Amino acid sequence: MQIKNCEKCGKMFQWVAGDVICENCKKAAEEAFQNVKKYLEEHPSATMNELSKECDVKLTKIQQWVREERLVFAKGSPVELTCENCGEPISTGRYCNKCKAQLASGLGNLIQKPGAPAPERKRINTGHAAMQFLKK
Repeated sequence: MQIKNCEKCGKMFQWVAGDVICENCKKAAEEAFQNVKKYLEEHPSATMNELSKECDVKLTKIQQWVREERLVFAKGSPVELTCENCGEPISTGRYCNKCKAQLASGLGNLIQKPGAPAPERKRINTGHAAMQFLKK
């Protein structure tokens, strides 16, 4: 464990892993998330700017929750998200299900199939171990 200062309030706390924010700020962030989620359930046609304004949450924080797949927009929502790989419309996250599957299988293939062994370098024995100099 390390002692760090909270990035939000500056208070010192024991940091283990994850975001560098204290427990009080984590609780406040979770409450803000729940407020945004509730507002979105009550107003499914809300835009991200409207969510930010009505719930008093930074737009970047809302975008982070969407990328983390914590917030999902309903079909018919004015918020248009697209897959970063193929451009297909999505309701949350960064990638569509097809691209996620392709990425996962590609990574799985890299882990399961070790590459060909590196060729061994052969030392050529010249018969003398003296130092050699280049002529200019």
